[in-house]
Amino acid sequence: MQISTVGVIGAGQMGSGIAHVFALAGFEVVLNDISDEALAEALARIERNMGRQQAKGQVAEADMRAALGRIRTASELSAMADCQLVIESATENEAVKRKIFEGVTPHLSADALLTSNTSSISITRLASATDRPEKFMGFHFMNPVPLMPLVELIRGIATDEDTFATLRDVVERLGKTSASAEDFPAFIVNRILLPMINEAIYTLYEGVGTVEAIDTAMRLGANHPMGPLQLADFIGLDTCLSVMHVLHDGLADTKYRPCPLLVKYVEAGWLGRKTQRGFYDYRGETPVPTR
Repeated sequence: MQISTVGVIGAGQMGSGIAHVFALAGFEVVLNDISDEALAEALARIERNMGRQQAKGQVAEADMRAALGRIRTASELSAMADCQLVIESATENEAVKRKIFEGVTPHLSADALLTSNTSSISITRLASATDRPEKFMGFHFMNPVPLMPLVELIRGIATDEDTFATLRDVVERLGKTSASAEDFPAFIVNRILLPMINEAIYTLYEGVGTVEAIDTAMRLGANHPMGPLQLADFIGLDTCLSVMHVLHDGLADTKYRPCPLLVKYVEAGWLGRKTQRGFYDYRGETPVPTR
């Protein structure tokens, strides 16, 4: 199947980024969210981010305007009827995702492909909530989507070869690189990355180093572009905790136990950049460590 029209469900940071790259690559995009406010914010974010690319000479102004014209928004799942590929990018909560799939499948054509941008949840289980498990895959973009070149492709137990081949082709058309992962908790990137972040939080919790010392050590000592606690704030501490729960529950190994300090921050509503406080306080001109 030649994909030309793509539906994106969820207009948050990830969903808007996915819509951004598809529109720039020439696809027609339907961006869905239950919140009209979220849709308006997403369009503004996409235009702002494309504007940065245009200012740097990465995108011609005419191409930017054409791409923005290829995005339409909708608050109803019925708007996905003409989409040949649908990408769910809602919150990292299995019950929410299953409800979305149950709601959207009646509106789709029989040959439409259905995917999830989940960073950790079982693709096989999510596929079982649909009428097309053979046409279902994990389609995991990295954040921020316009800048990160990788897409993880995750097959469920029922995913057929045509679905995999079609989505691998779509990744190439986006100018990105795919990595094929098996359907185990957190796949490849987060299976490795989140335990590292969790260990950095344990290092803080146990008083081995301060926020600033830990991030400086990993930036300069391991040549990481961003310290692990700074990165946790960027990802969202609620998302980090969700992935650690998936790893801990799915693999039953105590090495994946979420750090109690991570739990405490999430319970406090200190979720990182999106709430202005996490391991850093972002309410001033420059971020200040909170511990």
